[in-house]
Amino acid sequence: MIIAREAKQRCWWHRFDDLAVGSLIGLEIEAVQISMYESCIVPWAFQTERYARTVIKGTLPRIEDRILEERITARMTRQELLKSANPPHLWSLIDESALRRLVGGNRVMREQLSKIVEVAAMPNVTMQIVPFEAGAHPGLDNTFTLLEFDSPVQSPVVYVENLAGTFYLEREHEIMRYREVLEHLRACAFSSPRSTKYVQEENERFEQPL
Repeated sequence: MIIAREAKQRCWWHRFDDLAVGSLIGLEIEAVQISMYESCIVPWAFQTERYARTVIKGTLPRIEDRILEERITARMTRQELLKSANPPHLWSLIDESALRRLVGGNRVMREQLSKIVEVAAMPNVTMQIVPFEAGAHPGLDNTFTLLEFDSPVQSPVVYVENLAGTFYLEREHEIMRYREVLEHLRACAFSSPRSTKYVQEENERFEQPL
């Protein structure tokens, strides 16, 4: 795996004791394109602080407050990559269920969907919604990230995370498989403009607080 070019970028995450994605962050910093599919929740790059807190607490109900705050701070810091001087292009495919799942209440969701629209407007970001009408598809029970690099010594990497742990896949046939899935999802997803409009329309469902 490659090492980040600048020491400041290379090790900022080391101050967080419980951050389990240090290698992934190093790869993200070096990547020229990050393509990801999220099947259940809003991806990290779009999350607000309150949404992130609710998701982390919900998936790890016994997490210590200190570690929870570390993870939230790290996630918000991680988002700064998209605003850096030489940011990667982020192509994010988000399942419609992530927009409809009520996380933290109506106020949190209104704020969250607004941020999706804000981040999607960045010139180095492409956001598409994979609608329910797409039916069964190759990414249905998967969440993954494909990282690509402008380097002759670093091949593409697929990052997969689940209850069994985290996995970094680099074999050519593995990369090709995930490329095919991404191509399929991009084809069945809403276009970027329609996706943004759809997120805005979904946000109207959360106008009245619970």
